[in-house]
Amino acid sequence: MEVLVVNAGSSSLKLRLLDRHDSVIGQHDLVAERGEVDERALATALAGLPQPDAVGHRIVHGGARYRDAVRLDDAVVEDLKSLSDLAPLHQLAGLAAHAVVERVLPGTPAVACFDTAFHATLPEAAATYALPREWRQRWPLRRYGFHGLSHAYAARRAAALVNRSQHELRVVSCHLGAGASLCAIGGGRSVDTTMGFTPLEGLVMATRSGNVDPGLLLWLLEQNRFTPAAVADALEHESGLCGLAGTADRREVLARVEAGDRDATLALDVYVHRLRAGIAAMAVALDGVDALVFTGGAGEHAPALRARTAAGLASLGIVLDAPRNAAATADADIGAAGAAVRTLVVTAREDLEIAGQVRAALHGRTDEEAR
Repeated sequence: MEVLVVNAGSSSLKLRLLDRHDSVIGQHDLVAERGEVDERALATALAGLPQPDAVGHRIVHGGARYRDAVRLDDAVVEDLKSLSDLAPLHQLAGLAAHAVVERVLPGTPAVACFDTAFHATLPEAAATYALPREWRQRWPLRRYGFHGLSHAYAARRAAALVNRSQHELRVVSCHLGAGASLCAIGGGRSVDTTMGFTPLEGLVMATRSGNVDPGLLLWLLEQNRFTPAAVADALEHESGLCGLAGTADRREVLARVEAGDRDATLALDVYVHRLRAGIAAMAVALDGVDALVFTGGAGEHAPALRARTAAGLASLGIVLDAPRNAAATADADIGAAGAAVRTLVVTAREDLEIAGQVRAALHGRTDEEAR
């Protein structure tokens, strides 16, 4: 089965056509600023690709209901639209892309593959917020987690690279892109993660704040300094590296750090501080770690960032080999010889994860069975 993967993110829309051997036989990368899909550009790109047998869409939020990939129909689409306020940069973008693909490729089976589904295995202790019982019973207030497609692939690929079964491996996966999250994966299952009810929780990101004291936000609102909409926009679009350094471009931040820029240095220090703390927390959730994986744009292409991160994790057994880290391309082992933890760079391949889930869904298997 040839599968067209449509991956709508917060800043890009990626098309990958995979043949039955999972080789990429067609691709396009489109700009999608703030998750806005250019429908004309998407339609043009689709017209230039061969006809697929099926389409797989990355849909960020599946809520409590969708724990596996599901075939898209009108009822499912309406269901997913109702979750858009929980992932405003992504959900409507994914559904808008589906509408265009459905128009250009009528009758082609389409499957939604969810970033939240991999985290459906979170234990109650990791998924539950300490909120009033009445709230939790009335609304689906829980930690959902995101980037599940990337984390699932990273863990499986890490097991192959270290020649061990993923069912015996404890992996901390670091997806570091414009959005960033960590995942603790034990026995091939997500047992903890840094994102929560929305993709705002957790690490410092390109334009998103990550964890902020809720009391601080309440103070801003109660003192009538901002409206809820203004606060939401600032947390999503004007915070993170952008808020600290004035730019969301990780490459520019690193270059400015080397030049001695104080704002960029603070931004990187805050980013790395939160990242190290999160990795340690994921290791504790697993009762130890066998492999640390860097993936996503920054995780794959920023050796200086990896080096700064690992420099504070030697007590966990994480030590890098400097030349291997500097030279790493594609999938690579960058750990020092004899280190207790294997440290890997894994190319993000959400397209492979999605294609596998599409085939499984159309053949009546669950995501976990497909993995």
